[in-house]
Amino acid sequence: MHILLVGGAVRDKLMHYPVGDCDWVVVGATPAHMQKMGYTPVGKDFPVFLHPETKEEYALARTERKTAPGYGGFQFHCAPDITLEQDLVRRDLTINAMAEHADGTLIDPYNGQQDIKDKKLRHVSAAFAEDPVRILRVARFAARYHHLGFTVARETTQLMMSMVNSGEVDHLVAERVWKEMSRALAEQSPQVFIQVLRDCGALARIMPELDHLFGIPQPAKYHPEIDCGLHVMMVLKQAAILTPNVNVRLACLLHDLGKGTTPAEILPSHRGHENRSVPLVEQLCQRLSVPKDARELALKVAEYHTSVHRIRDLDAAARYHILKSLDAFRRPEKFNQLLLSCIADARGRSGFEHTEYPQACIFRASLQACNSVLVADIISAGFKGKAVGDELDRRRIKAIENESIGNKHE
Repeated sequence: MHILLVGGAVRDKLMHYPVGDCDWVVVGATPAHMQKMGYTPVGKDFPVFLHPETKEEYALARTERKTAPGYGGFQFHCAPDITLEQDLVRRDLTINAMAEHADGTLIDPYNGQQDIKDKKLRHVSAAFAEDPVRILRVARFAARYHHLGFTVARETTQLMMSMVNSGEVDHLVAERVWKEMSRALAEQSPQVFIQVLRDCGALARIMPELDHLFGIPQPAKYHPEIDCGLHVMMVLKQAAILTPNVNVRLACLLHDLGKGTTPAEILPSHRGHENRSVPLVEQLCQRLSVPKDARELALKVAEYHTSVHRIRDLDAAARYHILKSLDAFRRPEKFNQLLLSCIADARGRSGFEHTEYPQACIFRASLQACNSVLVADIISAGFKGKAVGDELDRRRIKAIENESIGNKHE
């Protein structure tokens, strides 16, 4: 029996990149042998075991055979005579198909080390095309290592295009898409994830609402980049600079979906795109099983980002309506996430990458003014029941008015 470190840990050690979880492959063993040594079985589709002390995953070397479309359409075979090379050839990328002995000896039958040197994300074999999740994984790795200069090999992009054209990508299930997408959004260059999906045609199948934005014009005066698709990519890039929060990054990516349905006769204007965006965001998030908190923020950003940009033109009642809709008084973190999304939107334009955004300070001051109004004072004044809430609204709006007047005098 041989136990070798495999996959991501080997890859990241060679790249001098922070190593995450360690995965191990076991060659020459049986499930019974593993359990006898104290390993706990956890795998449903194929034998995976947890180490009795470290709880790291140890998988028996395996082969697999495609039996049906999609991620789950495989039959796995594990046996003591399966070689390490047979196990590695079924992996996605060459940089993930390396293993390391305990003494540090590298096993690299598919030239992953050379592809690290060449900064290429390249598929190991034609078996790549049997699993559509691998398209998402390649896009995610491209987002992770973009800042190091990595790009997807041309032949791998072509293979992914053939998977899209054959319909294999249509068998992706929502949970797997969101799992890979959320991880990609957390990477250093999340916009690259979207670009790779678009390059192979998968974006149009997975997120057509987003793909429709590319090629749609908008006024050059406010958007020198002109193209709506390029704009959301730039906004996502700015969001990644501002915060690691995945919910903010998703909201930035989806905030302008309504521009993809703007009537041709009013282009390049996009009047009313905020209202058109909301149902599209809801539709996309439901289809991909996006968690509730991320979906809620994306919907609010889509609805209110233009209003926040124009806050100087909003009266106190309109500002209060937005604050109340966001539940900003009980959930100030959600309010701050909206403001971060708006800052990213303002900066996600050619030549505006470092622009100041005073609207955020103005809106925070409005919230602070509202928080100065105490419910206890209203109750002490004799208000009861529904009248308490009505008076609270009235006093908060008045507080915003007074605060705004004070700022103008300053």
